[in-house]
Amino acid sequence: MQLWVPHALLALLLPTFLTQGEGLQAHNLSEPALGRLSDYLLRNYKKGVRPVRDWRTPTAVSIDVIVYAILGVDEKNQVLTTYIWYRQWWTDEFLQWNPEDFDNITKLSILKDSIWVPDILINEFVDVGKSPDMPYVYVQHHGEVQNYKPLQVVTACSLDIYNFPFDVQNCSLTFTSWLHTIQDINISLWRLPEKVKFDKSIFMNQGEWELLGVLTQFREFSMESNECYAEMKFYVVIRRRPLFYVVNLLLPSIFLMVMDIVGFYLPPDSGERVSFKITLLLGYSVFLIIVSDTLPATAIGTPLIGVYFVVCMALLLISLAETIFIVRLVHKQDLQQPVPAWLRRLVLEKVALFLCLGEQSASHSCPATSQSTKTDDCSDMGNHCSHLGEHGDLDKTPKGRSSPPPPPREASLAVHGLLQELASIRHFLEKREESREVARDWLHVGCVLDGLLFRIYLLAVLAYGVTLVTLWSIWQHS
Repeated sequence: MQLWVPHALLALLLPTFLTQGEGLQAHNLSEPALGRLSDYLLRNYKKGVRPVRDWRTPTAVSIDVIVYAILGVDEKNQVLTTYIWYRQWWTDEFLQWNPEDFDNITKLSILKDSIWVPDILINEFVDVGKSPDMPYVYVQHHGEVQNYKPLQVVTACSLDIYNFPFDVQNCSLTFTSWLHTIQDINISLWRLPEKVKFDKSIFMNQGEWELLGVLTQFREFSMESNECYAEMKFYVVIRRRPLFYVVNLLLPSIFLMVMDIVGFYLPPDSGERVSFKITLLLGYSVFLIIVSDTLPATAIGTPLIGVYFVVCMALLLISLAETIFIVRLVHKQDLQQPVPAWLRRLVLEKVALFLCLGEQSASHSCPATSQSTKTDDCSDMGNHCSHLGEHGDLDKTPKGRSSPPPPPREASLAVHGLLQELASIRHFLEKREESREVARDWLHVGCVLDGLLFRIYLLAVLAYGVTLVTLWSIWQHS
């Protein structure tokens, strides 16, 4: 009696268990394949452990970078901001399945926070960019994990602005594991280096900077004697487009320098040249104040264009000083000394012949002219004196002779005073003519020296311009 009771209870409960098992199996078959696959993969998954069955096997991570845009270059803070498409790939040995068991699913997107992800970072990071959050990764049925995400990268870069605005910058993006050594994580390049270098398919080529290429380099480094790390470097080589700076910085400066050269054609004895040069210098100073915010500023160097502006300012000052010297030299003064003989021979003969201006022979005839004038004056004065002598002789003639009566004494005094006035006037005119001759000689000397200094100044400006153009051309095509 006691033995058949358990058998009876088992017979009664067995159909119930079978019915419940069939219900669970039907429920599992009715669940979507993606959900069943996700539950299957993550049921016993441990995301805190590197996904390898043999701990001696390193996890190979392949990475790739495609530059999308250059967002900003901060020369003062030595910071480069880029927008890149970053891709990495590795094999997770615990995320594998048979597609036939799950409705032929070969690829699944799951949450990135649910699985193990390598701790690969960029060493040059200086700020957290505004990158969009990509929470999902793709997993292939044989365990391949694909992590694609766009990144706004704010990195430190040693920017060389000496060749501004024809500068080329080379900034590196170094991807390495922050903690794992090369025995745990090994980094490699996803694509061939040639394809990475010349890939500009998605680059936005409308900004100030032009992408020349992306160079790659793999390197192993060790911080301690027994630990070695793997890193992959991407060198982003960019070049600045100089058209904006040429139009707004170089051309106005060149125009002002050309006007300064043209100002030498103003007469040196006129005061307009000095005022013209001062106006140019003032305009160039205002121009430098306006463009000072455009020039890049760093604490370690000065761009060559800044040196160019300083030298142009110095040339304008030299031009103004030369103009002041020439104007002072040719300025007319009554007490000005005659031109020394050595200066006359040096300037009016040798320098004038060297400059193909011809001999300044007009000044040599001036003393002869003055001497002839003095001779004529003396002859005229002699004639007047002879006339006066004749009048005196007439006074001494005896009254008995038949001669006209002498003029009254008052008339003789008036004539004598008039002759003295005429002599003083003639003496004044002779002095003024002499001063004019001296001023004319100094004007000739000033004109010759002005031509010499103008040619020296023009050669200096041309040599300076050719040197800058040559240097910038070499750097631009290097």
